Amino acid sequence: MNTDNQLSNSTAVADDLTARPRSSRVTAGLYVVATPIGNMADMSDRARHTLAAVDIVAAEDTRRTGRMLTQLGIRTELISCHEHNEIQRAEQLVAQVILGKSVALVSDAGTPLMSDPGYRLVKAMRDAGLPVTPVPGSCAAIAALSVAGLPSDRFRFEGFLPAAQKARQTRLQELATAVDTLIFYVGVHKVDRVLADCAAAFGADRAAVLGRELTKLYETFYSGTLGELSGLLAADPGAGKGEFTLVIAGAAAPESATDTEIRRVLAVLLEDLPTAQAASLTARLLGVKKRAAYEVALSLKARANSPEE
Repeated sequence: MNTDNQLSNSTAVADDLTARPRSSRVTAGLYVVATPIGNMADMSDRARHTLAAVDIVAAEDTRRTGRMLTQLGIRTELISCHEHNEIQRAEQLVAQVILGKSVALVSDAGTPLMSDPGYRLVKAMRDAGLPVTPVPGSCAAIAALSVAGLPSDRFRFEGFLPAAQKARQTRLQELATAVDTLIFYVGVHKVDRVLADCAAAFGADRAAVLGRELTKLYETFYSGTLGELSGLLAADPGAGKGEFTLVIAGAAAPESATDTEIRRVLAVLLEDLPTAQAASLTARLLGVKKRAAYEVALSLKARANSPEE
Protein backbone atom coordinates (compact mmCIF):
# COMPACT_ATOMS: atom_id res chain seq x y z
CA MET A 1 0.00 0.00 0.00
CA ASN A 2 1.37 3.43 -0.97
CA THR A 3 0.49 5.46 2.13
CA ASP A 4 1.84 8.74 0.74
CA ASN A 5 -0.38 8.54 -2.33
CA GLN A 6 -3.37 7.51 -0.24
CA LEU A 7 -3.01 10.45 2.14
CA SER A 8 -2.34 12.82 -0.74
CA ASN A 9 -5.52 11.69 -2.46
CA SER A 10 -7.48 11.98 0.80
CA THR A 11 -6.22 15.53 1.35
CA ALA A 12 -7.16 16.44 -2.20
CA VAL A 13 -10.68 15.14 -1.64
CA ALA A 14 -11.04 17.20 1.54
CA ASP A 15 -9.62 20.35 -0.08
CA ASP A 16 -11.89 19.93 -3.07
CA LEU A 17 -14.97 19.59 -0.86
CA THR A 18 -13.98 22.61 1.21
CA ALA A 19 -13.76 24.69 -1.94
CA ARG A 20 -17.13 23.59 -3.28
CA PRO A 21 -20.36 25.50 -2.67
CA ARG A 22 -22.59 24.02 0.04
CA SER A 23 -25.15 22.88 -2.55
CA SER A 24 -22.65 20.37 -4.00
CA ARG A 25 -22.09 18.59 -0.67
CA VAL A 26 -24.19 15.80 0.83
CA THR A 27 -27.80 16.53 1.69
CA ALA A 28 -29.04 17.01 5.24
CA GLY A 29 -29.45 13.79 7.23
CA LEU A 30 -27.59 11.19 9.22
CA TYR A 31 -24.95 9.04 7.50
CA VAL A 32 -23.93 5.84 9.30
CA VAL A 33 -20.35 5.39 8.10
CA ALA A 34 -18.30 2.21 8.43
CA THR A 35 -14.58 2.75 8.97
CA PRO A 36 -11.66 0.27 8.78
CA ILE A 37 -11.19 -2.28 11.57
CA GLY A 38 -7.43 -2.15 11.23
CA ASN A 39 -6.28 -1.73 7.65
CA MET A 40 -6.71 1.85 6.44
CA ALA A 41 -6.72 0.62 2.84
CA ASP A 42 -10.23 -0.66 3.58
CA MET A 43 -11.58 2.89 3.84
CA SER A 44 -13.93 3.27 0.86
CA ASP A 45 -13.92 6.32 -1.37
CA ARG A 46 -17.55 6.89 -0.47
CA ALA A 47 -16.83 6.82 3.27
CA ARG A 48 -13.91 9.20 2.84
CA HIS A 49 -16.01 11.55 0.73
CA THR A 50 -18.88 11.46 3.22
CA LEU A 51 -16.69 12.24 6.22
CA ALA A 52 -15.20 15.19 4.36
CA ALA A 53 -18.54 16.44 3.05
CA VAL A 54 -20.77 16.39 6.13
CA ASP A 55 -21.02 19.27 8.60
CA ILE A 56 -20.44 17.16 11.72
CA VAL A 57 -18.82 13.83 12.52
CA ALA A 58 -20.26 12.20 15.66
CA ALA A 59 -17.67 9.77 17.01
CA GLU A 60 -17.54 7.18 19.79
CA ASP A 61 -14.04 8.38 20.69
CA THR A 62 -13.10 11.81 19.32
CA ARG A 63 -9.39 11.29 19.96
CA ARG A 64 -9.25 8.06 17.99
CA THR A 65 -11.45 9.36 15.18
CA GLY A 66 -9.57 12.65 15.19
CA ARG A 67 -6.33 10.83 14.44
CA MET A 68 -8.02 8.98 11.58
CA LEU A 69 -9.46 12.18 10.10
CA THR A 70 -6.08 13.88 10.36
CA GLN A 71 -4.47 10.95 8.57
CA LEU A 72 -7.07 11.31 5.81
CA GLY A 73 -6.63 15.06 5.61
CA ILE A 74 -10.22 15.72 6.69
CA ARG A 75 -11.08 18.75 8.84
CA THR A 76 -14.78 18.22 9.55
CA GLU A 77 -16.11 19.33 12.96
CA LEU A 78 -15.92 16.45 15.44
CA ILE A 79 -18.14 15.81 18.48
CA SER A 80 -18.51 12.84 20.83
CA CYS A 81 -21.41 10.41 20.75
CA HIS A 82 -20.93 7.44 23.06
CA GLU A 83 -22.99 5.26 25.39
CA HIS A 84 -22.89 7.81 28.21
CA ASN A 85 -24.12 10.85 26.26
CA GLU A 86 -25.97 9.36 23.30
CA ILE A 87 -29.48 10.35 24.43
CA GLN A 88 -28.47 13.99 24.88
CA ARG A 89 -26.49 13.99 21.64
CA ALA A 90 -29.41 12.47 19.75
CA GLU A 91 -31.62 15.44 20.67
CA GLN A 92 -28.91 17.91 19.66
CA LEU A 93 -28.13 16.22 16.36
CA VAL A 94 -31.77 15.81 15.38
CA ALA A 95 -32.13 19.57 15.87
CA GLN A 96 -29.07 20.16 13.68
CA VAL A 97 -30.41 18.00 10.85
CA ILE A 98 -33.78 19.75 11.03
CA LEU A 99 -31.83 22.98 10.50
CA GLY A 100 -30.33 21.51 7.34
CA LYS A 101 -27.07 20.08 8.67
CA SER A 102 -25.53 16.73 7.69
CA VAL A 103 -24.08 14.36 10.30
CA ALA A 104 -21.84 11.29 9.96
CA LEU A 105 -21.87 8.69 12.74
CA VAL A 106 -18.74 6.59 13.23
CA SER A 107 -17.59 4.12 15.88
CA ASP A 108 -14.02 3.41 16.95
CA ALA A 109 -13.73 0.88 14.14
CA GLY A 110 -16.00 -0.99 11.76
CA THR A 111 -19.73 -0.53 11.30
CA PRO A 112 -21.52 1.59 13.93
CA LEU A 113 -24.20 -0.12 16.09
CA MET A 114 -22.47 -3.52 15.77
CA SER A 115 -21.80 -3.81 19.54
CA ASP A 116 -21.14 -0.07 19.43
CA PRO A 117 -23.27 3.00 20.27
CA GLY A 118 -25.59 4.58 17.75
CA TYR A 119 -28.96 2.84 18.03
CA ARG A 120 -30.57 5.67 20.00
CA LEU A 121 -29.33 8.29 17.56
CA VAL A 122 -30.57 6.36 14.52
CA LYS A 123 -33.95 5.76 16.17
CA ALA A 124 -34.28 9.44 17.11
CA MET A 125 -33.62 10.45 13.50
CA ARG A 126 -36.15 7.97 12.14
CA ASP A 127 -38.74 8.94 14.76
CA ALA A 128 -38.32 12.54 13.61
CA GLY A 129 -38.88 11.51 10.01
CA LEU A 130 -35.33 12.44 8.99
CA PRO A 131 -33.24 10.54 6.41
CA VAL A 132 -30.70 7.96 7.61
CA THR A 133 -28.24 6.65 5.01
CA PRO A 134 -25.85 3.69 5.39
CA VAL A 135 -22.32 4.01 4.06
CA PRO A 136 -21.29 0.34 4.35
CA GLY A 137 -17.85 -1.08 4.81
CA SER A 138 -15.79 -3.10 7.26
CA CYS A 139 -17.39 -5.27 9.95
CA ALA A 140 -15.36 -7.76 11.99
CA ALA A 141 -18.28 -10.17 12.36
CA ILE A 142 -18.90 -10.43 8.62
CA ALA A 143 -15.19 -10.50 7.81
CA ALA A 144 -14.66 -13.47 10.14
CA LEU A 145 -17.76 -15.30 8.92
CA SER A 146 -16.71 -14.89 5.29
CA VAL A 147 -13.52 -16.90 5.81
CA ALA A 148 -14.54 -19.30 8.59
CA GLY A 149 -15.67 -22.10 6.30
CA LEU A 150 -18.81 -22.57 8.41
CA PRO A 151 -22.41 -22.32 7.15
CA SER A 152 -23.21 -18.69 6.36
CA ASP A 153 -26.76 -18.93 5.02
CA ARG A 154 -28.09 -18.37 8.54
CA PHE A 155 -26.06 -16.77 11.32
CA ARG A 156 -26.63 -15.00 14.63
CA PHE A 157 -24.47 -12.10 15.78
CA GLU A 158 -24.27 -12.06 19.57
CA GLY A 159 -21.59 -9.41 20.06
CA PHE A 160 -19.93 -9.52 23.48
CA LEU A 161 -21.14 -12.12 25.97
CA PRO A 162 -21.96 -11.02 29.54
CA ALA A 163 -18.85 -10.29 31.60
CA ALA A 164 -20.07 -12.21 34.67
CA GLN A 165 -19.39 -15.93 34.33
CA LYS A 166 -22.80 -17.10 35.56
CA ALA A 167 -24.67 -14.78 33.19
CA ARG A 168 -22.35 -15.79 30.35
CA GLN A 169 -22.90 -19.49 30.98
CA THR A 170 -26.67 -18.97 31.13
CA ARG A 171 -26.66 -17.18 27.78
CA LEU A 172 -24.54 -19.89 26.18
CA GLN A 173 -26.92 -22.58 27.44
CA GLU A 174 -29.77 -20.67 25.78
CA LEU A 175 -27.83 -20.77 22.50
CA ALA A 176 -26.75 -24.42 22.74
CA THR A 177 -29.52 -25.71 20.46
CA ALA A 178 -29.47 -22.80 17.97
CA VAL A 179 -28.87 -24.14 14.47
CA ASP A 180 -27.54 -20.80 13.18
CA THR A 181 -23.81 -20.15 13.01
CA LEU A 182 -22.93 -17.99 16.03
CA ILE A 183 -20.61 -14.96 16.03
CA PHE A 184 -19.12 -13.39 19.17
CA TYR A 185 -16.68 -10.60 19.94
CA VAL A 186 -14.21 -11.57 22.66
CA GLY A 187 -11.73 -9.45 24.61
CA VAL A 188 -8.18 -10.70 24.84
CA HIS A 189 -8.29 -11.05 28.64
CA LYS A 190 -11.40 -13.25 28.56
CA VAL A 191 -10.79 -15.41 25.53
CA ASP A 192 -9.67 -18.49 27.50
CA ARG A 193 -12.65 -18.31 29.86
CA VAL A 194 -15.09 -17.76 27.00
CA LEU A 195 -13.70 -20.72 25.06
CA ALA A 196 -13.98 -22.95 28.13
CA ASP A 197 -17.58 -21.87 28.73
CA CYS A 198 -18.46 -22.39 25.06
CA ALA A 199 -16.96 -25.88 25.08
CA ALA A 200 -18.96 -26.74 28.21
CA ALA A 201 -22.23 -25.41 26.77
CA PHE A 202 -21.93 -26.58 23.14
CA GLY A 203 -19.63 -29.57 23.47
CA ALA A 204 -15.87 -29.66 22.96
CA ASP A 205 -16.30 -31.21 19.51
CA ARG A 206 -18.30 -28.27 18.05
CA ALA A 207 -16.45 -26.73 15.06
CA ALA A 208 -15.24 -23.16 15.52
CA VAL A 209 -12.90 -20.54 14.09
CA LEU A 210 -11.25 -17.78 16.11
CA GLY A 211 -9.95 -14.71 14.30
CA ARG A 212 -7.40 -12.37 15.88
CA GLU A 213 -6.38 -8.88 14.70
CA LEU A 214 -8.57 -9.04 11.59
CA THR A 215 -7.19 -7.08 8.60
CA LYS A 216 -4.12 -6.03 10.61
CA LEU A 217 -0.46 -6.97 10.22
CA TYR A 218 -0.65 -9.96 12.59
CA GLU A 219 -4.03 -11.27 11.46
CA THR A 220 -4.34 -14.91 12.57
CA PHE A 221 -7.05 -17.55 12.36
CA TYR A 222 -7.27 -20.59 14.65
CA SER A 223 -9.49 -23.33 13.26
CA GLY A 224 -10.62 -26.56 14.88
CA THR A 225 -13.05 -27.63 17.58
CA LEU A 226 -13.91 -25.64 20.68
CA GLY A 227 -11.87 -28.14 22.65
CA GLU A 228 -8.81 -27.53 20.46
CA LEU A 229 -8.81 -23.72 20.23
CA SER A 230 -7.36 -23.07 23.68
CA GLY A 231 -4.39 -25.28 22.86
CA LEU A 232 -3.86 -23.50 19.55
CA LEU A 233 -3.84 -20.16 21.36
CA ALA A 234 -1.42 -21.40 24.00
CA ALA A 235 0.99 -22.49 21.27
CA ASP A 236 1.01 -19.03 19.66
CA PRO A 237 3.34 -16.51 21.38
CA GLY A 238 1.39 -13.62 19.87
CA ALA A 239 -2.04 -14.74 21.03
CA GLY A 240 -1.91 -12.59 24.15
CA LYS A 241 -2.53 -9.43 22.16
CA GLY A 242 -5.28 -8.21 19.88
CA GLU A 243 -9.03 -8.38 19.46
CA PHE A 244 -10.89 -11.62 18.75
CA THR A 245 -13.93 -12.66 16.73
CA LEU A 246 -15.25 -16.15 17.46
CA VAL A 247 -17.37 -18.03 14.91
CA ILE A 248 -19.03 -21.25 16.09
CA ALA A 249 -20.98 -23.77 14.04
CA GLY A 250 -24.64 -24.08 14.92
CA ALA A 251 -26.17 -27.17 16.48
CA ALA A 252 -27.24 -29.99 14.21
CA ALA A 253 -30.80 -29.45 13.04
CA PRO A 254 -33.25 -31.92 14.58
CA GLU A 255 -34.46 -34.54 12.18
CA SER A 256 -37.99 -33.76 11.06
CA ALA A 257 -40.62 -36.43 10.75
CA THR A 258 -41.61 -37.40 7.22
CA ASP A 259 -45.13 -36.93 5.95
CA THR A 260 -45.49 -40.70 5.93
CA GLU A 261 -44.65 -40.92 9.66
CA ILE A 262 -47.14 -38.18 10.49
CA ARG A 263 -49.89 -39.92 8.56
CA ARG A 264 -49.08 -43.29 10.12
CA VAL A 265 -49.29 -41.97 13.69
CA LEU A 266 -52.41 -39.92 12.99
CA ALA A 267 -54.15 -42.88 11.38
CA VAL A 268 -53.86 -44.79 14.66
CA LEU A 269 -54.75 -41.90 16.97
CA LEU A 270 -57.74 -40.73 14.94
CA GLU A 271 -59.43 -44.10 15.54
CA ASP A 272 -59.97 -43.16 19.20
CA LEU A 273 -59.32 -39.42 19.58
CA PRO A 274 -60.81 -36.15 18.28
CA THR A 275 -58.91 -34.48 15.46
CA ALA A 276 -57.38 -31.66 17.53
CA GLN A 277 -56.19 -34.02 20.29
CA ALA A 278 -54.74 -36.51 17.81
CA ALA A 279 -52.87 -33.71 16.04
CA SER A 280 -51.52 -32.35 19.33
CA LEU A 281 -50.22 -35.75 20.44
CA THR A 282 -48.67 -36.39 17.02
CA ALA A 283 -46.85 -33.05 17.14
CA ARG A 284 -45.43 -33.90 20.57
CA LEU A 285 -44.42 -37.43 19.60
CA LEU A 286 -42.73 -36.53 16.32
CA GLY A 287 -41.45 -33.03 17.11
CA VAL A 288 -43.42 -31.35 14.34
CA LYS A 289 -45.54 -28.22 14.41
CA LYS A 290 -49.05 -28.73 15.75
CA ARG A 291 -50.54 -26.80 12.84
CA ALA A 292 -48.87 -29.09 10.30
CA ALA A 293 -50.12 -32.22 12.09
CA TYR A 294 -53.62 -30.75 12.34
CA GLU A 295 -53.76 -30.04 8.59
CA VAL A 296 -52.74 -33.63 7.82
CA ALA A 297 -55.33 -34.90 10.30
CA LEU A 298 -58.06 -32.88 8.57
CA SER A 299 -57.10 -34.30 5.20
CA LEU A 300 -57.19 -37.85 6.59
CA LYS A 301 -60.60 -37.26 8.17
CA ALA A 302 -61.95 -35.74 4.96
CA ARG A 303 -60.72 -38.69 2.93
CA ALA A 304 -62.22 -41.16 5.42
CA ASN A 305 -65.62 -39.40 5.33
CA SER A 306 -65.80 -38.94 1.55
CA PRO A 307 -68.09 -41.35 -0.34
CA GLU A 308 -66.30 -44.05 -2.30
CA GLU A 309 -66.31 -43.66 -6.06
